[in-house]
Amino acid sequence: MELAQVRLLVTDFAACYRFYAEVLGLKPQSGASEGPYEKFSPHAGSAAGIALQDRAMMAAILGELGEAATGHRSLVVLRVDDLDGYCEQITARGAVLVHGPEPMTDRMRVAHLKDPEGNLVELQEWLLLRT
Repeated sequence: MELAQVRLLVTDFAACYRFYAEVLGLKPQSGASEGPYEKFSPHAGSAAGIALQDRAMMAAILGELGEAATGHRSLVVLRVDDLDGYCEQITARGAVLVHGPEPMTDRMRVAHLKDPEGNLVELQEWLLLRT
């Protein structure tokens, strides 16, 4: 078994597509900017990724999920090598940080932002242990 993706149910597919592709700079699998589905992956590393799924399509399949989610139900975590540099890049492209960058533990620095649907995104920079 392997993790293929974490899928977020979204209402405004086009806005979320732009956020993950253009603001965060993840690579879309097919370019389906209007949906109803798209997978995004980092340019290097794991084959696992983040996928967007049109909420109305899944509601029709499952007979539920029609209402927009309220509260935070997910936290997407992306690891980056240079947190400060990446935050500068994405804020220049329209991202709005809601927290950080700052230390979370002695081994990690983080920053947080939200996608257009309000899903939380955590950016992590892992630090070497200080001895």
